[in-house]
Amino acid sequence: METPVFKFEPQDYDTVYEPSEDSFLLLDALEDELESIKARQPLLCVEIGPGSGVLIVALEKHLPSGRSHFIGFDINPNACQMTQKTCQLNGTASVDVVNMDLLAGLRTACVDLLVFNPPYVPTQPAADSLEEHIGEFHLSGEDQNLVHAWAGGADGRIVTDRVLDDLDRILSPRGVFYLLLLKENKPEEVLKQMERRNFRGGIIKERRIRGEHLYVLRIERTGGN
Repeated sequence: METPVFKFEPQDYDTVYEPSEDSFLLLDALEDELESIKARQPLLCVEIGPGSGVLIVALEKHLPSGRSHFIGFDINPNACQMTQKTCQLNGTASVDVVNMDLLAGLRTACVDLLVFNPPYVPTQPAADSLEEHIGEFHLSGEDQNLVHAWAGGADGRIVTDRVLDDLDRILSPRGVFYLLLLKENKPEEVLKQMERRNFRGGIIKERRIRGEHLYVLRIERTGGN
Protein backbone atom coordinates (compact mmCIF):
# COMPACT_ATOMS: atom_id res chain seq x y z
CA MET A 1 0.00 0.00 0.00
CA GLU A 2 1.41 3.35 -0.99
CA THR A 3 1.70 6.02 1.69
CA PRO A 4 -1.18 8.50 1.41
CA VAL A 5 -0.40 12.14 0.73
CA PHE A 6 0.02 14.19 3.90
CA LYS A 7 1.18 17.73 4.55
CA PHE A 8 2.68 19.15 7.74
CA GLU A 9 2.94 22.88 8.32
CA PRO A 10 5.91 24.10 10.43
CA GLN A 11 3.78 24.37 13.58
CA ASP A 12 2.42 20.83 13.18
CA TYR A 13 5.76 19.16 13.92
CA ASP A 14 5.57 20.34 17.55
CA THR A 15 2.20 18.75 18.29
CA VAL A 16 1.55 15.86 15.87
CA TYR A 17 3.65 12.72 15.39
CA GLU A 18 5.08 12.71 11.87
CA PRO A 19 5.01 9.34 10.07
CA SER A 20 8.32 7.59 10.70
CA GLU A 21 9.93 4.16 10.38
CA ASP A 22 7.53 2.61 12.87
CA SER A 23 4.54 3.94 10.91
CA PHE A 24 5.92 2.54 7.67
CA LEU A 25 6.63 -0.87 9.25
CA LEU A 26 3.03 -1.09 10.38
CA LEU A 27 1.87 0.02 6.94
CA ASP A 28 3.99 -2.71 5.34
CA ALA A 29 2.55 -5.30 7.72
CA LEU A 30 -1.00 -4.25 6.88
CA GLU A 31 -0.17 -4.53 3.18
CA ASP A 32 1.05 -8.10 3.75
CA GLU A 33 -2.19 -8.86 5.61
CA LEU A 34 -4.50 -7.07 3.20
CA GLU A 35 -6.06 -10.13 1.58
CA SER A 36 -6.61 -11.74 4.98
CA ILE A 37 -8.23 -8.53 6.23
CA LYS A 38 -10.49 -8.38 3.16
CA ALA A 39 -11.56 -11.98 3.76
CA ARG A 40 -12.84 -10.99 7.20
CA GLN A 41 -15.14 -8.41 5.56
CA PRO A 42 -14.67 -5.89 8.40
CA LEU A 43 -17.57 -3.53 9.03
CA LEU A 44 -15.88 -1.27 11.58
CA CYS A 45 -12.18 -0.45 11.27
CA VAL A 46 -10.58 1.58 14.04
CA GLU A 47 -7.18 3.14 14.52
CA ILE A 48 -6.16 4.41 17.95
CA GLY A 49 -3.98 7.50 17.77
CA PRO A 50 -3.93 8.03 14.00
CA GLY A 51 -1.72 11.13 14.30
CA SER A 52 -1.14 12.13 10.68
CA GLY A 53 -3.86 9.76 9.49
CA VAL A 54 -1.76 7.89 6.93
CA LEU A 55 -2.61 4.39 8.21
CA ILE A 56 -6.38 4.75 8.50
CA VAL A 57 -6.51 6.53 5.13
CA ALA A 58 -4.41 3.80 3.48
CA LEU A 59 -6.78 1.16 4.81
CA GLU A 60 -9.81 3.07 3.58
CA LYS A 61 -8.31 3.35 0.10
CA HIS A 62 -7.53 -0.38 -0.18
CA LEU A 63 -10.51 -2.07 1.44
CA PRO A 64 -13.71 -2.52 -0.60
CA SER A 65 -15.59 0.75 -0.74
CA GLY A 66 -19.09 1.00 0.63
CA ARG A 67 -18.82 -1.89 3.11
CA SER A 68 -16.41 -0.80 5.83
CA HIS A 69 -16.57 2.26 8.04
CA PHE A 70 -13.39 3.80 9.45
CA ILE A 71 -12.85 5.74 12.68
CA GLY A 72 -9.69 7.26 14.13
CA PHE A 73 -9.69 8.00 17.86
CA ASP A 74 -7.04 10.44 19.06
CA ILE A 75 -6.77 12.25 22.37
CA ASN A 76 -4.82 15.04 20.66
CA PRO A 77 -7.16 17.52 18.90
CA ASN A 78 -4.32 18.67 16.66
CA ALA A 79 -3.84 15.09 15.48
CA CYS A 80 -7.57 14.86 14.80
CA GLN A 81 -7.32 17.95 12.60
CA MET A 82 -4.28 16.55 10.82
CA THR A 83 -6.06 13.24 10.14
CA GLN A 84 -9.02 15.15 8.71
CA LYS A 85 -6.62 17.12 6.52
CA THR A 86 -5.01 13.90 5.24
CA CYS A 87 -8.47 12.54 4.46
CA GLN A 88 -9.24 15.64 2.40
CA LEU A 89 -5.92 15.50 0.55
CA ASN A 90 -6.62 11.91 -0.46
CA GLY A 91 -10.31 12.26 -1.24
CA THR A 92 -11.29 9.93 1.59
CA ALA A 93 -14.98 10.19 2.47
CA SER A 94 -15.68 7.36 4.91
CA VAL A 95 -13.25 8.14 7.75
CA ASP A 96 -14.56 9.75 10.93
CA VAL A 97 -12.20 11.28 13.47
CA VAL A 98 -13.09 11.48 17.16
CA ASN A 99 -11.22 13.36 19.90
CA MET A 100 -11.40 10.71 22.61
CA ASP A 101 -9.24 8.75 25.04
CA LEU A 102 -8.69 5.26 23.63
CA LEU A 103 -11.85 3.13 23.19
CA ALA A 104 -14.05 3.88 26.19
CA GLY A 105 -16.90 5.24 24.05
CA LEU A 106 -17.33 2.11 21.91
CA ARG A 107 -20.07 -0.43 22.44
CA THR A 108 -19.29 -4.08 23.13
CA ALA A 109 -17.90 -6.38 20.42
CA CYS A 110 -18.13 -3.86 17.58
CA VAL A 111 -14.57 -3.55 16.21
CA ASP A 112 -13.59 -5.88 13.37
CA LEU A 113 -10.19 -4.34 12.62
CA LEU A 114 -8.13 -2.50 15.24
CA VAL A 115 -4.75 -0.86 14.60
CA PHE A 116 -2.50 0.80 17.18
CA ASN A 117 0.98 2.31 17.03
CA PRO A 118 1.19 3.23 20.72
CA PRO A 119 3.56 5.39 22.74
CA TYR A 120 6.11 2.63 23.32
CA VAL A 121 9.35 4.23 24.57
CA PRO A 122 10.14 3.03 28.12
CA THR A 123 10.39 5.99 30.48
CA GLN A 124 11.14 6.38 34.16
CA PRO A 125 8.21 6.02 36.58
CA ALA A 126 6.82 9.37 37.68
CA ALA A 127 4.73 10.54 40.59
CA ASP A 128 1.91 11.30 38.14
CA SER A 129 0.74 8.72 35.63
CA LEU A 130 1.98 9.05 32.07
CA GLU A 131 -1.44 8.08 30.78
CA GLU A 132 -2.86 10.57 28.38
CA HIS A 133 -5.25 13.27 29.59
CA ILE A 134 -7.37 15.21 27.16
CA GLY A 135 -6.94 18.55 28.93
CA GLU A 136 -3.19 18.55 28.45
CA PHE A 137 -3.63 18.77 24.70
CA HIS A 138 -5.63 21.99 24.89
CA LEU A 139 -2.63 23.92 26.16
CA SER A 140 -0.94 26.44 23.92
CA GLY A 141 2.57 27.52 23.02
CA GLU A 142 5.58 25.72 24.46
CA ASP A 143 3.44 23.62 26.81
CA GLN A 144 2.07 21.73 23.85
CA ASN A 145 4.43 18.90 22.93
CA LEU A 146 4.77 15.34 21.66
CA VAL A 147 5.65 13.58 24.91
CA HIS A 148 2.42 11.55 24.96
CA ALA A 149 3.06 10.33 21.44
CA TRP A 150 6.14 8.38 22.57
CA ALA A 151 6.42 8.16 26.40
CA GLY A 152 5.27 4.71 27.44
CA GLY A 153 6.13 4.46 31.14
CA ALA A 154 7.56 1.29 32.67
CA ASP A 155 8.30 -1.27 29.93
CA GLY A 156 6.79 1.27 27.50
CA ARG A 157 3.36 -0.32 27.94
CA ILE A 158 1.32 1.94 30.19
CA VAL A 159 -1.08 2.88 27.37
CA THR A 160 -0.82 -0.41 25.48
CA ASP A 161 -1.86 -2.40 28.54
CA ARG A 162 -5.00 -0.29 28.88
CA VAL A 163 -6.00 -1.28 25.35
CA LEU A 164 -5.14 -4.93 25.92
CA ASP A 165 -7.27 -4.92 29.08
CA ASP A 166 -10.22 -3.62 27.03
CA LEU A 167 -9.72 -5.87 24.02
CA ASP A 168 -12.12 -8.60 25.11
CA ARG A 169 -14.88 -6.01 25.46
CA ILE A 170 -14.54 -4.21 22.15
CA LEU A 171 -13.22 -6.76 19.62
CA SER A 172 -15.87 -8.57 17.60
CA PRO A 173 -15.86 -12.38 17.36
CA ARG A 174 -14.14 -12.15 13.97
CA GLY A 175 -12.03 -9.12 14.92
CA VAL A 176 -8.27 -8.77 14.58
CA PHE A 177 -5.83 -6.40 16.29
CA TYR A 178 -2.55 -5.19 14.79
CA LEU A 179 -0.17 -3.76 17.39
CA LEU A 180 3.31 -2.29 17.00
CA LEU A 181 5.75 -2.86 19.86
CA LEU A 182 9.40 -2.28 20.70
CA LYS A 183 11.61 -5.16 21.89
CA GLU A 184 11.74 -3.52 25.34
CA ASN A 185 7.92 -3.77 25.50
CA LYS A 186 8.34 -7.56 25.78
CA PRO A 187 6.14 -8.64 22.86
CA GLU A 188 6.46 -12.35 23.65
CA GLU A 189 5.20 -11.64 27.16
CA VAL A 190 2.26 -9.72 25.71
CA LEU A 191 1.35 -12.70 23.52
CA LYS A 192 1.48 -15.10 26.48
CA GLN A 193 -0.70 -12.78 28.56
CA MET A 194 -3.26 -12.57 25.78
CA GLU A 195 -3.23 -16.35 25.35
CA ARG A 196 -4.32 -16.64 28.98
CA ARG A 197 -7.23 -14.34 28.10
CA ASN A 198 -8.42 -16.62 25.29
CA PHE A 199 -6.67 -14.78 22.48
CA ARG A 200 -4.08 -16.09 20.07
CA GLY A 201 -1.42 -14.12 18.28
CA GLY A 202 2.01 -13.93 16.80
CA ILE A 203 4.72 -11.66 15.48
CA ILE A 204 4.05 -11.11 11.78
CA LYS A 205 6.77 -8.59 10.94
CA GLU A 206 9.87 -7.14 12.56
CA ARG A 207 12.55 -4.66 11.67
CA ARG A 208 15.67 -3.15 13.22
CA ILE A 209 15.74 0.59 12.69
CA ARG A 210 18.40 2.93 14.11
CA GLY A 211 18.93 0.99 17.32
CA GLU A 212 15.28 0.01 17.73
CA HIS A 213 13.95 -3.51 17.22
CA LEU A 214 10.30 -3.13 16.23
CA TYR A 215 7.63 -5.83 15.97
CA VAL A 216 4.11 -5.98 14.58
CA LEU A 217 1.78 -8.35 16.40
CA ARG A 218 -1.47 -9.81 15.14
CA ILE A 219 -3.91 -10.73 17.92
CA GLU A 220 -7.36 -12.33 17.52
CA ARG A 221 -9.79 -14.36 19.56
CA THR A 222 -9.10 -18.08 19.94
CA GLY A 223 -11.21 -19.79 17.32
CA GLY A 224 -11.42 -16.64 15.16
CA ASN A 225 -11.05 -16.66 11.38
